[in-house]
Amino acid sequence: MVGHQTRLHLDAGLVARARRLAARAGQPVVDMARSHTTVSVERATLRLAGLSGADPDGIPWVNRLVDAVRDDVGIGHGVSLPVFHALGDGGHGDLLALAQKAAAGAVRFEVPEGAAAVRARELAAAGVGAGIAAVDARRVERDGLVAEIGDPPQRPWIYLIVATGDIYEDIPQAQAAARAGADVIAVIRSTGQSLLDYVPEGATREGFAGTYATGENFRLMRAALDETSRELGRYIRLTNYASGLCMPEIAALAGLNRLDMMLNDSMYGILFRDINPIRTFVDQRFSRQIHSRAGIIINTGEDNYLTTADAVEAAHTVTVSQLLNEFFAHEAGLPDELLGLGHAFEINPEVPESFRLELAHALLARELFPDAPLKWMPPTKHMTGDVFRGYLLDGFFNLVGAMTGQGILLVGMMTEAVVTPWLSDRDLALQNVRYVLNACGGLTEDFHPPADGFIATRARTVLGEAIDLLERVGDDGLLNAIGVGTFGIMKRPADGGRGLDGVEEHAEGYFNPATDILEGRA
Repeated sequence: MVGHQTRLHLDAGLVARARRLAARAGQPVVDMARSHTTVSVERATLRLAGLSGADPDGIPWVNRLVDAVRDDVGIGHGVSLPVFHALGDGGHGDLLALAQKAAAGAVRFEVPEGAAAVRARELAAAGVGAGIAAVDARRVERDGLVAEIGDPPQRPWIYLIVATGDIYEDIPQAQAAARAGADVIAVIRSTGQSLLDYVPEGATREGFAGTYATGENFRLMRAALDETSRELGRYIRLTNYASGLCMPEIAALAGLNRLDMMLNDSMYGILFRDINPIRTFVDQRFSRQIHSRAGIIINTGEDNYLTTADAVEAAHTVTVSQLLNEFFAHEAGLPDELLGLGHAFEINPEVPESFRLELAHALLARELFPDAPLKWMPPTKHMTGDVFRGYLLDGFFNLVGAMTGQGILLVGMMTEAVVTPWLSDRDLALQNVRYVLNACGGLTEDFHPPADGFIATRARTVLGEAIDLLERVGDDGLLNAIGVGTFGIMKRPADGGRGLDGVEEHAEGYFNPATDILEGRA
């Protein structure tokens, strides 16, 4: 990918300036995230310490325990000190027993001091450290399987969505998709799960336009795809979604169950699910630290902007978001090889030169982020129900992916916006991808648009507009820019949206053993 950097004749000074401006806009948000916690960050910490399961009403024990601590002392000190102080001091047995007693009102929590605080810190560090060691073991396991079984022979990896609502239906469909050529299986989440302030427990069989993200569903699908990986002689990667109100918890469960990719965008939940911006930025930082530790490739959501805003007029907002996502990811410890920045093939096909514009935008993303496994998204907004036209559009999309060296190619469906795809739809879509990649997969070596041509000029124009916007975002503040609808035309003020009541500023002496380990302080 590095060899592709010069095809658009971008000014290296302008590219460096764009990154500096992204850092200027992003740093105040990082500072805010570093000084706040959320109920989901604290619940994720307890999940890493081994607490799982749910009460008879389906409310997870991590929710019950964090809520009990919050009622007594708040979460500004973190829940680890009061929880492990109670655990070590009261003879409660384990975290599950403590959570059950706390839910029954039989435990009162306090923030320990002195020797009691030292002891609580030691117990918490040991418990959470064991969970992070398990995440480390899953990463080593993945590396071993890739070395043993082998990676897909070509790039881009072919990424296909499977989701019936029933995990036991998803499994055979995912295995069939892998046999038909998919390299990455994404189990899309049930509609509305982003808005749940808890993670459902166990295997689920009733989802809506998707399957619930749960630890057990992760485990079942990963085990099934391991079998298929050995059968096919190539490691099949598994994707799910760490977004919404439980981003940190889903990230922890993904790390513990060896998922390989997670949808994890810094602003998606704010813009498209109306989740409070502060809650989102705090949660996404912790979740990305977990992803970095687990070796999980994140996929960002810039494609969503182009479903609400015009793909030509708003092209520069995609570039701005990519640069911000890169800054936030690097700050959280994610290297370029785990940075699946998103972009999409969403220009109206009736626009003159639409294909050349798509080439310009895709190549700009490829050259700005040469070492990142970019995720290239197919047409959705302008699919009409004419399956023949849709199949052709998907072929054009696949061709752009081949010409510009994308890393992860999401398979487009000709029945997009008509029905949930049948297996036969997926098979035809995979045939389209295979034909294009087999016929011209190496075309990226030959594609060098002239410096004064339409494509290079358009790319430089978009980069210039992105720099101008980053200047304004840096001057006004990123939270204010989000509040006035800069991205995806959604206006999301910092004091609005779901989940703000689950945010708390760090008190003096805040302690979280997970962040201490993930940031190298332990």
